Amino acid sequence: QVQLVESGGGLVQPGGSLRLSCTASGSIDSIVAMGWYRQAPGKQRDLVASFNRGGGTDYADSVKGRFTILRDILKNVHYLQMNNLKPEDTAVYYCNARDQYVMDYWGKGTLVTVSS
Repeated sequence: QVQLVESGGGLVQPGGSLRLSCTASGSIDSIVAMGWYRQAPGKQRDLVASFNRGGGTDYADSVKGRFTILRDILKNVHYLQMNNLKPEDTAVYYCNARDQYVMDYWGKGTLVTVSS
């Protein structure tokens, strides 16, 4: 019922920046929370940043001060601005949305590689 398409991943050097985008379509009005997760090789998928149901934002401790989640409500797009990237940020990043029925929707992921 909700479709998500993310983009913006790629190769960047340590200290560089990337901006990921996620476009939502379908039953947009049912979405109550949106955010970004990531999964590095051999590790579980973890929350990076999100807009929560209460109207605030949540960030993983590892990205606080470096990443910012942004939203364009009219266009149904949210972004993850990633600054001062580190090699440990290398992962597949997934857009996520949760609807009012507590169903999660996921994009297919976009790979971010931080390497010199």
